[in-house]
Amino acid sequence: MAPFTSQELRKGFASFATGVTVITCIDEEQNPHGITISSFNTVSLEPPLILWSLKKQSRLMPWVEVGKKHLIHVLERSQEDLAMHFATVKQNQFVNISHQLATSGLTQINHCVAYYECETISVHAGGDHNIIVAKVINLKNHPEKAPLIFARSKFIGLDLGEAQPN
Repeated sequence: MAPFTSQELRKGFASFATGVTVITCIDEEQNPHGITISSFNTVSLEPPLILWSLKKQSRLMPWVEVGKKHLIHVLERSQEDLAMHFATVKQNQFVNISHQLATSGLTQINHCVAYYECETISVHAGGDHNIIVAKVINLKNHPEKAPLIFARSKFIGLDLGEAQPN
């Protein structure tokens, strides 16, 4: 018997504050898809690598396999509605969402804190999820914007005050 329940583990994991991202990708017919992910993590500067995880059964999995490109959006503190919108599966996800087509052909949601255009270089099994390791091939950053944070099952804003960019 496990020393804790899955619900206790979920609550324990919720104590770790994390940024909120939406990842967009395209299918074989160039249709855009997006999903809210809080499992984003930096890995390496040289080469520039990130990782994130996705349920093995996710409908998006075929479109983020090795060699496929995707766009990671770091949400701004006022974009809670976008986080909730992309947290559930729905048709025509980008209707009434402010977005544009990036030069890469990927769908870019407007007004985010940062954007990382990535190409998946490896996928690793991790329990009921796949861990996607991707190389950052393009970057846009808006350090004047405050990121959206998720902790204890709630969204919070991060007040950067007078923080100066490094």
